[in-house]
Parts: sequence; structure tokens; C-alpha cells
Amino acid sequence: MEGFEIRISNTKKGKGLYATKQFNEGDVILAEDPLVSCQFAWNAAYRYLACDHCMRPLETPEQNVRRLSAKPDIVLPHSNCFETDLLNITSCNQCGILYCSEECKEISYAKYHRVLCYIQSETQHPVNVLLETWKQIHYPPETANIMLLVRILAFIQQHSDPESAAATIKQFCHRTVNEDAELVHKLLGDEFRSQINTLREMTAHVINGEHIQEFLTPEGFCSLMALVGTNGQGIGTSPLALWVNSVSNLTMSDDEKQQLHMFIDKLYQYVEEESGQFLNTEGSGLFLLQSACNHSCAPNAESSFPYGNHRIELKAIKTIMPGEEIFISYLDECALQRSRHSRQKELAENYLFVCWCERCVAAGSEPDCSSEEDMSEEEEDADD
Repeated sequence: MEGFEIRISNTKKGKGLYATKQFNEGDVILAEDPLVSCQFAWNAAYRYLACDHCMRPLETPEQNVRRLSAKPDIVLPHSNCFETDLLNITSCNQCGILYCSEECKEISYAKYHRVLCYIQSETQHPVNVLLETWKQIHYPPETANIMLLVRILAFIQQHSDPESAAATIKQFCHRTVNEDAELVHKLLGDEFRSQINTLREMTAHVINGEHIQEFLTPEGFCSLMALVGTNGQGIGTSPLALWVNSVSNLTMSDDEKQQLHMFIDKLYQYVEEESGQFLNTEGSGLFLLQSACNHSCAPNAESSFPYGNHRIELKAIKTIMPGEEIFISYLDECALQRSRHSRQKELAENYLFVCWCERCVAAGSEPDCSSEEDMSEEEEDADD
């Protein structure tokens, strides 16, 4: 772990990621593959074809934009500057699940797929029953997938040292029983609170064994669901976005650049008209190092997926000195621009903590509602 270390921050925050050397703006702090990852259920159902292990899309940028825009005649210029290698696509010999490479196939089988392999067409197979039940509870826009939880259990069950694997997973769990229950209720919504036991029983039909019994009790399952809901890092991959990044770095005249940017803007307009906000192959993963990063409303680092798969990169967005904690934002860019009151409210609802970052402390004198948008939120809550 060159350049950083994980250590206990304080009793409230638990662990944190700290710099052991100076990082300048733009420096890569770490790049990491997840312990496990999984594509979202509806995302997969809507033909966002991806490697079942690393979530690399299994289509070229041109195929991607044609599908998302429903315009089969679109031709991308400079398509040779970003090639998606589809020649290495392979599948599981038993169930037919697709992988981008033999390497991903082997890693998947060694980590979790051996105990989860099943014939996809069997509609009444416990995995399919669980997935369909989950899809009726968790509609797009998605934030989690029950199959990430199942893969965590399979990771433990298949591991050469299951106790060590279980201990690794438990590093992510540090809340009380009541806090876990509140987070799960938030994840499922009021309408489906009673479904938690149904999901637990269905999961036990998918995978069971002595090494994972503690996670299949009502309390253990609730804790694992809360873990998936809060520590599961969202993953987004897009062949179109990778092509855009590649062509934007080409050497060309100012007129050519202007024409290219106009073409790209038009592409995104077509895609938005047909597919709305659902542009990416989306899922979530459990990252051992990156998950140690705590939140700040004035972050000094940000996460991205520049490799076109589930591999995450943490990059400094300002200078970080040795000994400083490395912070990311749990809020999106839009939420970060809002008032302290709105930020605090969202963090309390979704992560069950009050933010005391330097930005929130400095804004401590702000009124509870400091914008018309926040006032309208309060009125909506009152109406509910």
C-alpha cells in the first residue's frame, strides 16, 4: 500500500484512508479490483450486455450508441482510436454466462461462480426466483442488487479459508442492529419492509453451508443487506464514454474539433431522447481499500472507472499532504452544490451520520433552510 495506509480515525467514523506521501492534483492514489462485483438486475435485463465478472461491456462504441439511440445507421468517426476487443469473449462451459476473457472466467469460477453455476433457462431455479422477486422490489434507478450479497456468501463459502474470508467481509460491518434495520428499510422502501425475511429465505435456498450460517440469521442477513446498501460502490462502464475520451485526445485542427464536439453533443441528445439517464452498464462492488475513504463535502479525491470495467481508480483532486486523511464525497455533484441543511439531510437519511467536515463546520451558522429548494423539501415532508 505505497503512499497511503488504513488506520482508525475515531470512534464515530471508524477507519479512514491516510496519505503517507504527498499527492498532487491528478495523481493516482490507488487502483483496485473489488472483492466481488455484480451488474444491476434491471440493467442486465434491459440488454446492457457485459462480462459477468468484471462488467466490461461486450459491445463496441458504435454498437453501443446505435442501441441506446435506436439509430442503426450511426457511424462513429475515428472508431479505430478505441477498439473494444470482442474476440476474446468466452462463456461458462456449464451455464453459458458470458465473460470478456478466459482470465475473467477463471477468476469468477475460483472466487464464487463454482457454487452459483446454474442453467439460466430454468425459470424456477432459486437464483431466478430470487432475482425476479428482487426486481419487483427494487426498480430503476437501481442502487443495489441482491446478487452482490449472494456473491459475497459464495466468496466466503468457496474460499480456501472461509473464516478468514468471513472476517474480511465483517470489516465492512460496524453498525448497531437498529442502524442496520433502518438502512435496510431505506433500501427496500416502506412498501417492502416485510419482504426482508422472504429475501433471506430465498437466499438460503440459493446458497447455504456451515461457514455462512451466521449471515443467514435474521440479524446477520440484515447486517449484510445494510453492508450492500452502504458499502457497495456504484460502478458505471460505457463504451461510448471511452470512445469520447479517446477521440477528444486526438490531434486535429480547431475546425475539426468543433465539428467533432457538435457531433458528440448530437449523439448524446439522440441517446437521451431514447434511453434517458440510463447510458451505462451499471452495478456495484465491494472494494476493500477504497471503502475505507470517509466522506467530506469538500473532498480531496474522487473515484472513477477509466479502465472500462469494475477496476476503480482513486485520484487526488487537490494537493494531499502526508498525514492528511483522504476524503471522497458520498454525494453526487448536484447534491454537493446544495446547502449544508440539504447535504446533512441526505447523508443522515442514506448513511445515518451527521457530517462534521470542514465545509459543514464552517457553514454552521447557516439557517436550517437556506434556499427555495430546501424550503420546498420541508413543505413536501410536512405534506407527507
